[in-house]
Amino acid sequence: MVLSIGERIKGFLFSPSDTFDNSKEDTIGDAFKYFVVILLIPAVLIAIIAAVAFSFFAGMLGMFGVPMMPFGAAMGPLLAVGAFIGILVGGIIGVFIGGLWLHIWVYLVGGREGIEQTIKVVMYGATPSFLLGWIPIVGFIAGIWALIVEIIGIRQLQELSTGKAVLAVIIAIAIPLIIYVAIIAAFMATMPGPGFPGPRGPGFGGY
Repeated sequence: MVLSIGERIKGFLFSPSDTFDNSKEDTIGDAFKYFVVILLIPAVLIAIIAAVAFSFFAGMLGMFGVPMMPFGAAMGPLLAVGAFIGILVGGIIGVFIGGLWLHIWVYLVGGREGIEQTIKVVMYGATPSFLLGWIPIVGFIAGIWALIVEIIGIRQLQELSTGKAVLAVIIAIAIPLIIYVAIIAAFMATMPGPGFPGPRGPGFGGY
């Protein structure tokens, strides 16, 4: 059964298990086309935000008599185009890297249906985040739902138990998160702390 893009969006939002079952025979090309379509939503939104933010910033500078920066009024549209292209390129590269990383753990927990199925899961699983992630509060819920959709997809397309699917997804998220936190902690540890006058500082005998 071939689903339209609208049917896929509705399915991955509200009935992901059945929709993944119907998508098992999809090719990477099918999933990629769908992914690019839903990726256009955050790409357009961020481009608009970039243009509006620049206009606001330029307006504030103008109020204080600060001259326009190089390219003047054209900078806003240029930033919007740059943001749009950056989100598209970054999203496309990221989904393949993310799919490869996730598949390492899927394979280790027993998934043997191929990396293509895992990459498809990552592409389809982005649906809630891309469609609703820009809405305050709702975006947080959408992120949690995207995680659940991804787990369901791994379970269905890799024919794993729910527990193994959860384990693979959680490990794939946890390891980069732990590394990131460790790097931040190490960086913070190298930063100088606030200085306080010691017992030999000013106010203690002048020496």
